[in-house]
Amino acid sequence: MDIHNHARWLKDFYISRQWYPYPPFVRLAFMSEELGELAQAVRTHEIGRDHPHEQKLSEDEQLSHIREELADVLDNLLIMADKYGFTADDLMQASEAKLTKRFGEH
Repeated sequence: MDIHNHARWLKDFYISRQWYPYPPFVRLAFMSEELGELAQAVRTHEIGRDHPHEQKLSEDEQLSHIREELADVLDNLLIMADKYGFTADDLMQASEAKLTKRFGEH
């Protein structure tokens, strides 16, 4: 699987679920929610959580949870980019151009 095929599949999936029409501002709220879930998963893995009602997860379970939350953030990012007419390539090129210009490295 590559990111372009996934982005196309994801857009079709969101359209079929009637999630695609949400405007970018709402999409940003969803992305913020996913970032919070990622932060909690990373915290659990890195320093732990002391909550009596949460079961302890194995390291593999913790890493699986982090991967899942990273995927959720990526999906929201890809949908947000599509809303503005950007592809994953556009974002990667913008990133490299900005960092190269800022730090003069390649």
